[in-house]
Amino acid sequence: MPKPVVLIAEVLSPATIEALGPDFDVRNVDGTDREALFAALADAHAVLIRSATQIDEEALTHAPNLKVVARAGVGLDNVDIKAATTAGVMVVNAPTSNIVSAAELTVGHILSLARRIPAAHASLAAGDWKRSSFTGAELFEKTVGIVGLGRIGALVAARLAAFDMRVVAYDPYVTSARAQQLGVQLLSLDELVAESDFLTIHMPKTPETTGMIGAEQFAAMKPTAFVVNVARGGLIDEEALHAALVAGEIAGAGLDVFTSEPPAEGGTARPLLDLPNVVVTPHLGASTEEAQEKAGVSVARSVRLALGGDLVPDAVNVAGGVIDPYVRPGISLVEKLGQIFAALSTSPLTSLDVEVHGELNEYDVSVLKLAALKGVFTNIVSETVSYVNAPLLAEQRGIAVRLLKDDVSDEYRNVITLSGALSDGSQLSVSGTLTGPKQSEKLVAINDHALELPIEKHHVVMLYTDRPGIVAVYGQKFGEAGINIAGMQISRLGAGDQALSVLTLDSPVSDELLDDVRDSIDADLFRQIEITEV
Repeated sequence: MPKPVVLIAEVLSPATIEALGPDFDVRNVDGTDREALFAALADAHAVLIRSATQIDEEALTHAPNLKVVARAGVGLDNVDIKAATTAGVMVVNAPTSNIVSAAELTVGHILSLARRIPAAHASLAAGDWKRSSFTGAELFEKTVGIVGLGRIGALVAARLAAFDMRVVAYDPYVTSARAQQLGVQLLSLDELVAESDFLTIHMPKTPETTGMIGAEQFAAMKPTAFVVNVARGGLIDEEALHAALVAGEIAGAGLDVFTSEPPAEGGTARPLLDLPNVVVTPHLGASTEEAQEKAGVSVARSVRLALGGDLVPDAVNVAGGVIDPYVRPGISLVEKLGQIFAALSTSPLTSLDVEVHGELNEYDVSVLKLAALKGVFTNIVSETVSYVNAPLLAEQRGIAVRLLKDDVSDEYRNVITLSGALSDGSQLSVSGTLTGPKQSEKLVAINDHALELPIEKHHVVMLYTDRPGIVAVYGQKFGEAGINIAGMQISRLGAGDQALSVLTLDSPVSDELLDDVRDSIDADLFRQIEITEV
């Protein structure tokens, strides 16, 4: 039997090749040469890449035998995940390979800002000796505010605590018990920006977090404060940052990531490079030898698992492994239910039950527990969430997780329910099912409210007291704003009781419009849900 072909499309560490072992026909190609790449993909069962090789829909059409695309790093901007999923190709990355490197770079930026190291170096290298021009500040007993207390944020907290800094954090998905374990005080975002001497952001980039540190936050900060971003470009409003730095609202900024990379002439990031109180690096968060080696070894192991037919924990689009075909369609459904659950949560999650009802009980459905956790954390942590780190993320946050099964499903062949307790004492549950020959994913319940609504990309969920005219109110406001309501279901427990309305929209809704509609109908719960492709 010929060995499976593993294509190495970029320079990877010797340890990566060693981790693959002797069971594969390892070939090399320059992934930036499209014609050579296409020719090499014809025989490939797996391809290993970094950031320069584009595996898009066109490339996939040249790879009839391809089973797995492995990105030796965290980001997946150069892989068309949707096209790969459609082609039945697994996509894996190395989600934890760079967390130490990113945390250390954050500390490096903070020290560089506090002690003005880059400017002092440039001055001395130019032949000047101006000691008095570069007086800095100690970190000792200063306050560092961490926005996002995930794995990288927690590592930053531990390292800065060693400087005897006061560490505070904002993360709406972290319980006070978890924060206490880390020695961190939880604050609201408004409190955090006002109290921080150094502010560092470690959040995922979503519609909700894009521009979350902007003009309002800079105006509330100390004029001696510094802001650092090594997470994602766009989390900080670059135009507002430039204005705040020029006006002296804050003292300086350290940036490793930008909205457009590299910063282009005419872009919002370019003017920042000319300011003397800005320290910049060209997206070096993962650029250490250790991180690169960890990434290569990690994806090599994933390739071995994938081509061996085993479960691949770091798969970002499909679970892989020996999963019954009857169970597999439920993976995407449960991930989306997890995203809906997280969007509807009013406080941090303390426990989660993944309930599987119906015929699925006859199969091994343990992967659905992993899928639920992956969905819950997808849009609320900074790191890439996978089947291997989702349980760890739950454990770090003190979330108890159970998989419960029974044969009873009255209305559908199968129903999957995510039911959880929140730290404010409330309970939340969402249920879904697959219907019809196309196995359409549907939301069938939120708490006690029964529904049957296809799960789409954009939803708004509203809970309000049922009374005449409410539908007309929000229908008019969405219409006047040019937002098309593609579908709607209303569920109520009784006349005059609370009504749950779930809208399917063709486009996302601005925060201003959401606030306006919420106030107009006096909603008890009002959430926009943006489903990330799984």
